[in-house]
Amino acid sequence: MFQNDVVGVLFVYCYVAVLLVVTEKVLSKKFPVGSRKFLHIMTGNIAFILPVFVTREIMAFVAAGPFIVFTLLMSPYSPIRSLRGKTSEAGHGFGLMYYAISWTVLAYVFFDTKEVIAIAILAMSYGDGLASLLGVKYGVRKYRVVHDVKSYFGSFMMLLFTFLLMVVALVYYAVPFEGETFMLLFGIAGIVTIIEGVTPWGLDNLSVPFSVALLYWGLVVL
Repeated sequence: MFQNDVVGVLFVYCYVAVLLVVTEKVLSKKFPVGSRKFLHIMTGNIAFILPVFVTREIMAFVAAGPFIVFTLLMSPYSPIRSLRGKTSEAGHGFGLMYYAISWTVLAYVFFDTKEVIAIAILAMSYGDGLASLLGVKYGVRKYRVVHDVKSYFGSFMMLLFTFLLMVVALVYYAVPFEGETFMLLFGIAGIVTIIEGVTPWGLDNLSVPFSVALLYWGLVVL
């Protein structure tokens, strides 16, 4: 493990620990649903520390992988009742675990093109998170996918924030792009918005990041 990897792992663990303390001990008492969305969105900032890592296995299996087990133990289905978190109970039971699975897989597969990982994480965190938060608050016209109720306004927010955060990621990672890339990014955001809209049971924490990564890789990188 190189020094940069140590710094990266420590930063990830400390950052997530602070977020969990804030959500579990402070926000969950008065805003249980809001606390989950806060955790969901703010965890996405990990996308901005990916350049610190120099080893694929460390990022995937040391920085990201352990959170699969940790979020499972925090879920309402945890075999250890005392570890069940209030934040996880406020939404889909396995939502945070799906989040961790996505990051782990993306970190291993796209390690050499970290902007792909960042775009996928930001679409999942800020895009999907803000869409849900704003959709619940301001969305008037609803539609139903299986047992999930979503709003057209929330889907529009998903489109907008996914597009904007992809641009932010490319700027942050100093990836050169032209006008044609903007059109491709907007098209990707549109496709991912549809995918998120029709994905039931909280599985959008898997469908959104993987579809963003694959679409961006296939349409922009290759």
